[in-house]
Amino acid sequence: MFDFIRRHTRLIMGVLFLLIIPSFVLFGLEGYTRFNDGGTKVATVDGKPITQTEWDNAHRMEVDRLRATNPSLDLSLLDSPALKRASLERLVQERVLAAAAADELLMATDARLAADLERDPAISALRRADGSLDMERYRQLLAAQGLTPEGFEANVRRDLSSRQVLAGVLDSGFASQAQADVAMNAFLERREVRIVPFTPAGYAAKVNPTEAELQAYYQTHVARYQAPESAKVEYIVLDLDSVKKAVSVSEQDLRTYYDQNAATFGAPEQRRASHILITAPKDAPAAEREKAKSTATALLAQLRQAPGTFADVARKWSQDDASAASGGDLGLFQRNKGIDPAIAQAAFGLAKAGDLSDLVESDFGYHIVQLTQIQPAAVPPFEQMRAKLEDQLRTQQAQAKFSELAEEFRNGVYEQSDSLKPVADKLKLTIQTADNVTRTPAPGASGALANPKFLGALFAADAIDKKRNTEAIDLGGNQLASGRVVSHSAAHARPFAEVQSEVRTAFVNQRAAELARQDGQTRLKAWSDQPASAASLPAAVVLSRDEAQGQPEALVEAVLRADPAKLPSFVGVDLGAGGYALVRVDKVLPRADQTPEQQAQSRTRYDQLWGVAEARSYYDLLKARYKA
Repeated sequence: MFDFIRRHTRLIMGVLFLLIIPSFVLFGLEGYTRFNDGGTKVATVDGKPITQTEWDNAHRMEVDRLRATNPSLDLSLLDSPALKRASLERLVQERVLAAAAADELLMATDARLAADLERDPAISALRRADGSLDMERYRQLLAAQGLTPEGFEANVRRDLSSRQVLAGVLDSGFASQAQADVAMNAFLERREVRIVPFTPAGYAAKVNPTEAELQAYYQTHVARYQAPESAKVEYIVLDLDSVKKAVSVSEQDLRTYYDQNAATFGAPEQRRASHILITAPKDAPAAEREKAKSTATALLAQLRQAPGTFADVARKWSQDDASAASGGDLGLFQRNKGIDPAIAQAAFGLAKAGDLSDLVESDFGYHIVQLTQIQPAAVPPFEQMRAKLEDQLRTQQAQAKFSELAEEFRNGVYEQSDSLKPVADKLKLTIQTADNVTRTPAPGASGALANPKFLGALFAADAIDKKRNTEAIDLGGNQLASGRVVSHSAAHARPFAEVQSEVRTAFVNQRAAELARQDGQTRLKAWSDQPASAASLPAAVVLSRDEAQGQPEALVEAVLRADPAKLPSFVGVDLGAGGYALVRVDKVLPRADQTPEQQAQSRTRYDQLWGVAEARSYYDLLKARYKA
């Protein structure tokens, strides 16, 4: 029942902020529109400026992050004034918290950094079976985002230090039960209402725009019909696959490689053995170890006379609880895997099944080992392995040759900057083309065209104006790319003829919403003046913040804000593009009962939100302190 608290965190925080802290101060629209110069100061924190370029970079990174998590996101939303303001505010917040962390000498230790990185699923997935991090894949992951391990880890360390500034406030938030009750009673209040909707769809047929009206609407809202800056490009990519195509291996090379690596291709040799352990820990007194050794020596002498009794002797004498009951059987194991090294060395030193080892000393005591089975290595024949061998050998040679070709690639695209063809011909690379390429990766883009760093180079002034090759861009994972702009189209308004159907739909929707609103407002006045005229209203429903019955948030809020002393009363709600709603609020209903578990859950969540509110308040104090 009270999962709504978690679902409506933003709403709850909003009311808390209205009750206990002033509104968060953001920069106005003019805060960014009046700055055109990239080096212009747009904000100051602790006496240090934030430039237009820094703001632009921060906003671009935020846009890239949002597009990565939601590729279908509307581009116009990503470049909206509200998101730009939010990017600047986040940048200011980072600087404020960094200044506070420096003044308070808050630092992130290497252990804290390692623990934080381990919690990142993308990084933890790069760990090998032995727990070590695959550094090559780690570098590739970061390079795809235009980062180096050193730079990325420095950013994470700074972020961890900054988090500590607010952590104490967030974790110590506490409100009295009386405060919690007042807030929760307000959020859990229920009201019985009757809703009369005025939807635009019911008025669309009444809207018949003229050509002139559509033209005027288009001119007024031309910003909605912009074609983004784009370019037709050609590019080449040097990667291991392209280098492998130029590598040839002979039959003799393949057979030599097979002979040298045969043991690694199939299943390695495994052995099965049994053992008898007489325990004597490594740190045990010398006398105790000597006694154990004597016992083991006597058992070994007995077994040499009667090797076939090994299992019976193991059951009686072995002090290895895990294997004694099964006659000391240890199962199959490899030479370097799955068993104590001392036992493995002894077992693999025996010639045939049934042979006994000499006395074997380990950290656990003294062992007697009997070999019971030899499972030879299984090596696939050459013909079965041929395709795999050729791929492995070609890959190895391509990796060795890549560095040399990479240098030729870098020099070639720079020295003959007016064309990619010379480099492509020399290195046998395919020139690829793409149209309508934009500064940000398109949904579904892959390879070089999904790399922000490569796209940034394509849209640099030198590449656009002079049509020169970009420098060789490292895409990570042994991949280099260079491209050039064939033609460029600046951002421009799409012609009216192209967007006329879109314009008509938007015009009709807007005008229909206006008609619905006008009709609803007229009905609101009539019913408010003469309540008895409101006949045949729909059936009553109960609304609350946790049970909105599918109604818009604006409608629920309007219903709950109606003066309870004047019920029943009518409320009109402007739903924007959704039209209008006329609601009769009949009565206030008692708050639903809670179980003790629900009460504890809601109180815990409330305390957390209170901590967030106090942290916001503390942040406001820091902004003032550092003159942000």
